[in-house]
Amino acid sequence: MAAEGEMNAMEIGEEMSDEKPDAAPSSLLPSTEDEGGDLPADFERLWNAAHDNPQDFTSWTDLLQYCEQEGHMGASQRSLMAFLNRYPLCYGYWKKIADLERRAGNNNKAAELCVQGLQSIPLSVDLWIHYINLLLGTLDMNLPESPKRIRSVFEDAVAAAGLDFHSDRLWDLYAEWEKEQGNLRNVTAVLDRVLRVPTQHYSAHYEKFKNHLNGNQPKEALSLEEYEEVRASCHESRKVERTEQAKDKGEERPPGEEEPTTPEGTDSEELMQRIREHVFSRRDEIYQQNEIEVRKRWNFEENIKRPYFHVKPLDQLQLRGWHAYLDWEVAQLNQDTKDQDKDSNQAEAESNEEAEAMTPTRPGTEEPTVARDDHRVRVLFERCLIACALYEEFWTRYARYLETDGADEVRAVYRRACEIHLPSSPNIHIQRATFEERHGDLDAARRVLAALEEKMPGLVVVRLRRAALERRAGRLEQSEALLREAVAQSEEKPTLHAFYSIKLARLLLKLGRNPDRARKVLREALERSPDNDKLHLNLLELELSADACASAESVQRCVTQALAASLAPHTKILFSQRGLQFVEEYSDSIKNVVSVYEEHQKLLAEMGGAKREAEDGDKDSKKSNKGDDGSSDVTSAEVAADDAQAAAPAPPEMNADTTAQSGGYESWYQQPQYGSYGYQNTWNYSQGYYPQS
Repeated sequence: MAAEGEMNAMEIGEEMSDEKPDAAPSSLLPSTEDEGGDLPADFERLWNAAHDNPQDFTSWTDLLQYCEQEGHMGASQRSLMAFLNRYPLCYGYWKKIADLERRAGNNNKAAELCVQGLQSIPLSVDLWIHYINLLLGTLDMNLPESPKRIRSVFEDAVAAAGLDFHSDRLWDLYAEWEKEQGNLRNVTAVLDRVLRVPTQHYSAHYEKFKNHLNGNQPKEALSLEEYEEVRASCHESRKVERTEQAKDKGEERPPGEEEPTTPEGTDSEELMQRIREHVFSRRDEIYQQNEIEVRKRWNFEENIKRPYFHVKPLDQLQLRGWHAYLDWEVAQLNQDTKDQDKDSNQAEAESNEEAEAMTPTRPGTEEPTVARDDHRVRVLFERCLIACALYEEFWTRYARYLETDGADEVRAVYRRACEIHLPSSPNIHIQRATFEERHGDLDAARRVLAALEEKMPGLVVVRLRRAALERRAGRLEQSEALLREAVAQSEEKPTLHAFYSIKLARLLLKLGRNPDRARKVLREALERSPDNDKLHLNLLELELSADACASAESVQRCVTQALAASLAPHTKILFSQRGLQFVEEYSDSIKNVVSVYEEHQKLLAEMGGAKREAEDGDKDSKKSNKGDDGSSDVTSAEVAADDAQAAAPAPPEMNADTTAQSGGYESWYQQPQYGSYGYQNTWNYSQGYYPQS
């Protein structure tokens, strides 16, 4: 934990803070009317600069610093509220706005703002302490309800942030306050609880416990139950010792004479010291076990150099440190759960061994496994999500961890990530939509994707996800409508227009079973982009997938059209080879076969004529088309327009009989496939297959 105290306004974020899983967006903060007359001269300029680019943290801090320097109440309130809507993890600014209200005499409003801040960052030890000090300074402690309220807030604080490795100051403040109230037993209870928590200053808490018990009567400091138990045990052990000592000295008491006792209600100094030693021996075991836990975590904690929120990137060392820490803590939980299950099963087996031997176990009657106590893992995730709030990988990991505990908690995590911290990160929104779809809430998935596309228009991957969602839901008409809309909206971007046209044609052909409509889409796209090899290829494969006899003319027309376009030489050879193979396999006229063959030979001669060059061209084509239908994430339509491969890969051929990649069918003609059939030179038909023309 960084030292307490407010950081400079130009510093980001302040210290450690966090949100509880159900924290609502900070947009719930009340709007504040301008107070104090006209706003400062430069306020509007700085305000507009911050709102025009809300992700620019420097613009916000410039605005806040200016308002603070001007000392304008209304401007400061308005700016702080808007800033905390966008950056709720900056605990120092919650303190600033609460102090602003307190100085204005609005103590209740100041307390409300602290509560709102703690709803967003319940792990902030500093904000809890600030809130408690605010109450201590404003409540009338002579009223009986005031101590109850303070104690209730302390309990809320240690429940929310007490497991933090840097929560020592919170526990110390709690114990000191109980001491001031004269509640010695409550002091003992607080110190007892923190002795079981691995914190940075764990040894100091044990020293305070010892000083507390040594400085007070055990009867007043210990709970009545523990005191009576320990006193009886110490009294009995002293009695046994004195009896043994008397035997050693040969002394013997007359029958009926008891050991001398102290006056009723008092303990001798010797007995009190025995009680203390007995209590310390019990706490020693707890302390030593806690020390082991601290040592396990110490190196991980040492690697955390920035536990508070900051918009500046974390270095890779700290990111790896957080991942390693989470890996270890989750592994500890899993191991503890396994050990508990093992111990529980072993004890049950031993106690019920005979009964189990006589009575077979019926399915469904097995005892449930021990419930996972994963509070510590969750606290570590929440701590991580303060420092790493702008890294979607940690939000995704947290959501994945919580999936075993129910969908509502996962939804809360996604809501915080998407609506507060990462509103402009497409991947986390897409993951949220995927989660909702997997859990059957298709309407929620649609809303997430539609909102993302509205906020960041032009993302190819989002439009494809929306269309795929409707397709999986059995709503082909809606899926088609989304793709048609995308085609229409991309008319000014030929590459993107071709990409969406291919996607639409595939949907119409494969799922709509309507090759005519698919053919129409591709031909219209070719009119706009006549030199797009992927459009030519998909149209060719559509024709090849039809009835061989009926499609012969269409196939030849596709090949002719492709050869007339401005395509790369190796691509033209590819189309020519595909046309030659088709007529060879399906044509009923040898004249037609020879004619197509001769045209192919002329093309080879024009393009270089060498088979090797054609094969090299095929390989180049394969490389250039690699990934033509993958599901790569796309950042913008502009990228897609400039480079279809970067935007989203083009679709594979529609013909299921061919290879998956566009242009990949040339592999059917490579020599290794034909070697076993005796074709040493696949395309040199003049060697004993066709006569030389």
